[in-house]
Amino acid sequence: MEKLTGKEEEVMEKIWEIGPCAPKDVVAEYEDLKPHVNTIATMFQSLERKGYLTHEPKGRGYIYSAIIPQEHYGRGKFSSFVNRYFGNSYMNVVSALVQDQKISKEELMEFLEELKNRK
Repeated sequence: MEKLTGKEEEVMEKIWEIGPCAPKDVVAEYEDLKPHVNTIATMFQSLERKGYLTHEPKGRGYIYSAIIPQEHYGRGKFSSFVNRYFGNSYMNVVSALVQDQKISKEELMEFLEELKNRK
């Protein structure tokens, strides 16, 4: 997957949230300081070039749909995060979560028990 800019990622999040849409639909999702529809349309084209969107004609315009599921994108971002900040070690991530008390030892033990039972 080609990397997205912060603004492209913001637009993709709105597309994932509302489903197949036109640039004007994404503009409507912004509360204050709405971007111009042409700015969003340009981002749609960039997202399509990068392989995140596809489009089909509808009336005088196009409806765009996500090709990459949000979960797939999130997993890629998480993998990059683990690589960059935790030396590509998922055990270091789990250790940090336990040390920072984001996951209790009991929860971790429950999870390990669930993993054993899956096999």
